Amino acid sequence: MSDARRHEEVLRLEALRKGYNIGKPTEVEVLHGIDLSLHRSDFAALVGASGSGKSTLLNLVGLLDRPTSGEIHLLGEPTHLMDDARRTRLRGEAIGFVFQFHHLIQAFTALENVLMPLTLRQGRPTRVQREFARQLLAQVGLAGKEDRKPDQLSGGQQQRVAVARALINRPALLLADEPTGNLDSRSAAEVFQLFREFNREFGCAVLLVTHDPRLSEQCDRTITLADGQVESDVGKTGQFERDGGK
Repeated sequence: MSDARRHEEVLRLEALRKGYNIGKPTEVEVLHGIDLSLHRSDFAALVGASGSGKSTLLNLVGLLDRPTSGEIHLLGEPTHLMDDARRTRLRGEAIGFVFQFHHLIQAFTALENVLMPLTLRQGRPTRVQREFARQLLAQVGLAGKEDRKPDQLSGGQQQRVAVARALINRPALLLADEPTGNLDSRSAAEVFQLFREFNREFGCAVLLVTHDPRLSEQCDRTITLADGQVESDVGKTGQFERDGGK
């Protein structure tokens, strides 16, 4: 990955706020003005106590929800005023998701599950796309298992299928929400290394939500949320600037 591509900004959050029950007696604000940015080379952990706002922030970054105020720039595009159709397209093109539970479709093979984002977006995947899906499965250690269904795979193998599925669109940003929470320590380490490889190979920024300090300590950057605000943003070389620069 060239230096110019490494420093390309993927995500920028500006004064991001999120509240619920706005204007009602039960109104509550969960996020209080988040400023944050990620570049293609970033491999960051998002940590914080339960209730700190991590899941809310991830939903906003993933364009699954809208902020109360503030702006989310994804690949340089402001998203706050986008209609739902454009947000859905941008999410599908630019973001990959890996969750604690793999959410594979049991009736489909590993290959069909990996291709599902493309199938939903365009119908029948092309031959080139199918070949790339096979390459991804090989890279996650599942060569020869393309035709197996989820119940024929171990938990760690199913999560690897989910990782390949998240990368089939070559996303600029990978969001991982407790992706190793249901795995044994060996499988967790292997999945983490896969994220590392794709971060380096594809220039895919990684934002990983985890409660596991062993994982967060291996990330290049740790963003800590507390009470809906960024309490600290620290890289291995020191404190990050508020604009996300190093």
